[in-house]
Amino acid sequence: MSRVGVIGAGIMGGGVAQSLATAGHDVVLIDVSKDILDSTATRIRTELRLSRLVGATKEPVDTDRALRAITFTTDYADLHDVDFVIENVTESWEIKQRVYPVLDDVCPPHCVFAANTSALPITRLASLTRRAPQVLGIHFMNPVPMKPVVELIPGHHTTPATVATAEELLATMGKTAIVVNDSPGFVSNRVLMLTINEAAFLVHEGVATAEQVDAVFTSCFGHPMGPLATADLIGVDTILRSIEVLHDSFNDSKYRPCPLLKQMVDAGLQGRKTRQGFFSYGSHGWEADR
Repeated sequence: MSRVGVIGAGIMGGGVAQSLATAGHDVVLIDVSKDILDSTATRIRTELRLSRLVGATKEPVDTDRALRAITFTTDYADLHDVDFVIENVTESWEIKQRVYPVLDDVCPPHCVFAANTSALPITRLASLTRRAPQVLGIHFMNPVPMKPVVELIPGHHTTPATVATAEELLATMGKTAIVVNDSPGFVSNRVLMLTINEAAFLVHEGVATAEQVDAVFTSCFGHPMGPLATADLIGVDTILRSIEVLHDSFNDSKYRPCPLLKQMVDAGLQGRKTRQGFFSYGSHGWEADR
């Protein structure tokens, strides 16, 4: 698996590409516009240099070599010789269902497809392809380069060989997989999205401020980050889409999205990536004030 395709150059996709490149893989990173790709290249360069300066990596990172290992492109045809694809597009069935048939056509027959999704069922995504046995889910945690564990989700048709291939690739990235069954939200987001949604309701109803909600979790429970700071890190828009997917999938009112989340997304308050969410952030996305 020397060559890996990564679809989507947002926060997650960029983090996946960075992790693959520093692990020694050649990466083809695809997004819809050159501006997005240029912005991601700048972000990856900055994060690699910062990680080297603060000693965040066990081995020295050659920033220039890692960036040279990534091909930034808008052309799906550049995936013609990849061995593995990790898809990170927006958490939307309408968007994802347009991507997989294209991947199926351009990627070689042996290529494995991994959906980096937090909520959509893997079996449903695999049905969009002619290679369901070679499709599975890998739910990376954010920020990808810093998180050593992922959820790995086989679909109904996924073969043990495909799971083993994914685990081998993840091992080269220094990541361990926890294999769970295919269900909307899997394990992490079935719990986390409910927690974040309920925390948003507390702010929406005036029960507590965002600062107070997170302080309960960090001070009383010892969590390194509160649920609303976590929402800002993931992206409030992504949180909303994930909750909506769970609500649609289970038809259960407990997943009813908090109106505050919808209002924040409409206002462009999406968290760290827009420098304002439940909390405010500085020009580099670091927390400035709470």
